[in-house]
Amino acid sequence: MLPSSTALLMTQFYQNLFHSTDSTITIAKALQSAQLDLLHKYKAPFFWAPYVLVGNWL
Repeated sequence: MLPSSTALLMTQFYQNLFHSTDSTITIAKALQSAQLDLLHKYKAPFFWAPYVLVGNWL
């Protein structure tokens, strides 16, 4: 995994989670949105698919 794709995904994930205009966004939705954003930049699942949530998804 390229460090730059990980940094992009995590940056977008936390921006989605903490700076979203939607106050009801869940952790799962924030990750999904970040993965979709990365999908547009990197088509290969190698860059965006290996991330999973563990624990409370809400």
